[in-house]
Amino acid sequence: MATPVVGQRLSRVDARRKVTGAATYSAEHRVEGLLYGVIVNGTVARGTVSRISVDAARAHPGVLHVLTDFSSLRLAHPVDRIAFYGQPIAVVVAETLEAATHGATLVEATYERQDAVTDLDAPGIPSQTPADEPDYSRGDPAGALASAQVKVDLELTSARENHNPIELPSTIARWQGGQLTLWDKTQWSQGAARTVAGALGIAVGDVRVHNEFIGGGFGSGIQTYDHVMLAAFAAREVGSPVKIVLTRRQFYYGAGFRPASRHRIALGSSTAGRVSALTYDVRIENARYQSYTDGLTDLPQFLYGVPNTRTAYRVTPVDVHSPCSMRGPGVVLGNFALETAMDQLAHELAVDPVELRLRNEPTQDEVNQIPFSTRKLRECYETGARRFGWSRRNAEPGSRTDGDLLIGMGMATASYHNNRRDCSARARIHADGTAEVFAASADMGPGTTTSVMQVAADALGLPASAVTFRLGDSSYPTAPLHAAATTMASVGSAAHTTCNALRAEFIRRAVADPNSPLHGANPADVQVRDGQLETSGARDSYRDILRRAGLPSLDITGNWGPGDADSKISTYGYGAVFAEVSVDPLLGLVRVRRIFAAYDVGRVISPKLAHSQAIGGMVGGIGMALLEGTVTDHRDGRIVNASLADYLVPVNADVPDLDAAFINTEDPQADPIGVKGLGEITIVGVAPAIGNAVFNATGKRLTDLPIRPEALL
Repeated sequence: MATPVVGQRLSRVDARRKVTGAATYSAEHRVEGLLYGVIVNGTVARGTVSRISVDAARAHPGVLHVLTDFSSLRLAHPVDRIAFYGQPIAVVVAETLEAATHGATLVEATYERQDAVTDLDAPGIPSQTPADEPDYSRGDPAGALASAQVKVDLELTSARENHNPIELPSTIARWQGGQLTLWDKTQWSQGAARTVAGALGIAVGDVRVHNEFIGGGFGSGIQTYDHVMLAAFAAREVGSPVKIVLTRRQFYYGAGFRPASRHRIALGSSTAGRVSALTYDVRIENARYQSYTDGLTDLPQFLYGVPNTRTAYRVTPVDVHSPCSMRGPGVVLGNFALETAMDQLAHELAVDPVELRLRNEPTQDEVNQIPFSTRKLRECYETGARRFGWSRRNAEPGSRTDGDLLIGMGMATASYHNNRRDCSARARIHADGTAEVFAASADMGPGTTTSVMQVAADALGLPASAVTFRLGDSSYPTAPLHAAATTMASVGSAAHTTCNALRAEFIRRAVADPNSPLHGANPADVQVRDGQLETSGARDSYRDILRRAGLPSLDITGNWGPGDADSKISTYGYGAVFAEVSVDPLLGLVRVRRIFAAYDVGRVISPKLAHSQAIGGMVGGIGMALLEGTVTDHRDGRIVNASLADYLVPVNADVPDLDAAFINTEDPQADPIGVKGLGEITIVGVAPAIGNAVFNATGKRLTDLPIRPEALL
């Protein structure tokens, strides 16, 4: 029997192209007659442009056009007034990037300023309950909390975080007649096509988006931002292709961010460690012009078996650009509040933090009153604790040292909903026996091109070398956004279903063909290995079937969707994250020494890539816990640290011994390939595990992210 391709530790199929420069990213496509556009950003948080002077810019050598009238565009924010600092007010188009860049500095604007508020904590700003995040309650939370034997009540904060992938937002727009082609750094080509079509007032079918290679996204490429529409608009206005690439500083104004948040969480427990009550209130910053929410209340409602639970979600509209998803959106912050409170409760009860969580394991999803598909969280705790060496932890804070350093261990639970969405795929087998699978998905780094290929290869009975997965084109079969841990369960399942159907069609043709060695065989008895169809010693092949039919290829388009599965089963990924830190008590400096996590994410398609995903999530969690925070000058909304020189992200020196393991399990109730999403869960749990380790090292319960040295002095 042939060795399955799924489960093999393959390297990325596009790795060589990426490391040798052969991979072409959005800004690198060669388009004849290309001009360069540079956006001019407004410098007030709220108001209108009363006068804009463009004569000096137009006179600059190489500058061809300066566009200032965007009234024909339908954008997410108003175009007749300024809604946030950095809002585009002009686009300079030139023969060279240098000319366009300098020309943009020559545009001068005068504003009629209006009073603006950019501070989430400014007094007197009313908060709102978003329509998609209503208040939730079960049992009697207030009564249970009042009568609890042990109580924990914490207030926590997190700073705004900005995206900083390597590739900057970039778009090339070209019109040919009424047809628009975009090469865009987007995580959702078909979503971008719809948004651009709506902004320009044209048919969706007239827009084609290419995004084969993406240099990191983490949520910044889900929405389609102004620069994309402006590139298309400018190209139409000037009659030539236009490229716009945001600078790093413009990235902070021109794309969304993880919003700052404020939390209050209270737990009530018996002295035996049974949590009877939980209340959780959270508030995040929002734009005035557009509401944004994500799943902050998900895990506080769901993760533990707490019979009396209440959550309330609020948004505070201020004069800022709209937030957006960032890895582990919402869930990672709600989990930070929950897991910090659970650790504090374990300390007050003098119960091991792992044991406390085990005592509060639910038997079903208490939010929806449905069974779990799989929940191997106990195995995650056991595997993680054993391999990390949790038994060596001293529960007394500040009791372990290494020279002058304080050493601490902490842990936290991780979880994330297993998102699956309707998806289509097309599978094709060529006369030479090779196969291609197509879907309008994307690959911003997790290795989708490789892992979907592995699924398709097994379904078709072909070796990995014979199968190619094609993605990154909005004209391909419909696929969901490449985000929210959705891709493998959705696109992988569609590829699996479609390739099974194509294999079955070849078998049907063979057994019905009098000229086939398999003529008359029972289709159920036919096996396919390395492109060979076999049963009872008889053998045919994909190549021969196509040759006899005179066909250069044969393809099938198929669909897969979860249907109403989420109303019947609760399917989540789970994990247990363990961290060890050192703290210098004189400097307040926290250093992560090591992190280990164990995950239940269903069937692992590509172990090498899954481990890479886990390490990447941990790095992001280190940034959230210790480094990342956007600083705003609230006088005008300007971001002070809008550069990689000033906005701190983890570097190699911050990333020590990181490792992960995966529990051997599948989730066949969730999808036909038995997977659960992996991309988001790997950052969930990291920040609270680090914070809890800092508490174990110092005895100081820190509740503000990022953890700053001054908080420990």
